[in-house]
Amino acid sequence: MRLGVISDIHANRIALDAVLDDMPTVDRLVCAGDVVGYNSWPVDCVAAVRERSIPTVMGNHDRAVARDTGFRFNAMAAAGVDYARERLDEDALSWLADLPDARVVADGRVKLVHGHPADPDRYTYPEEFSASMLDGEDLLVTGHTHVQGHRVFDEGVVMNPGSVGQPRDGDPRAGYAVVDLNAGSGGDAVTVEERRVEYDVDAVVAAVREAGLPERIGSRLYEGR
Repeated sequence: MRLGVISDIHANRIALDAVLDDMPTVDRLVCAGDVVGYNSWPVDCVAAVRERSIPTVMGNHDRAVARDTGFRFNAMAAAGVDYARERLDEDALSWLADLPDARVVADGRVKLVHGHPADPDRYTYPEEFSASMLDGEDLLVTGHTHVQGHRVFDEGVVMNPGSVGQPRDGDPRAGYAVVDLNAGSGGDAVTVEERRVEYDVDAVVAAVREAGLPERIGSRLYEGR
């Protein structure tokens, strides 16, 4: 089975469109959360994920929008949450509210979480990935840090596909990954291809400004920070 793995779209429709256009042929897409937040297209991005029936888990921004909760948000993040909450209809908000913290797909071989299996809000960077995070699955997909990377263990692979809509690993291109689930089990049965694609950052910056969102939401995209 071949999976397209995305995370942290953060309402950046232009980056999401670029990723979907660049995506090679896969059997299905999966998402590790934070469909909304920061940028100015929450309605479009929720619709895109729902229309494709992409298995998704709840990110901290998704939860904040749907359930009116905070997460140590700075002014930029809080503005994006308020913007999304004001524009999403009740059906979209209900969909976000019903997202699980974790889900298993691909006949139990792949587990999706946002931050860490023990805590969906815990930032877990690639250098912190460990075999102890695995619980029988061949592949654990995380998000939240916006930093692309993966580690292979005898028990399986732990990965972060990077952020579609707001990379923070110094590379401004939208991040995603393609995974092959091969025969067998454990790390030897999983192949991860980390991918990046350029998109029109200028257009996103202009949209952020037009929406009245904090300008830094857009300008930081040039830096991949």
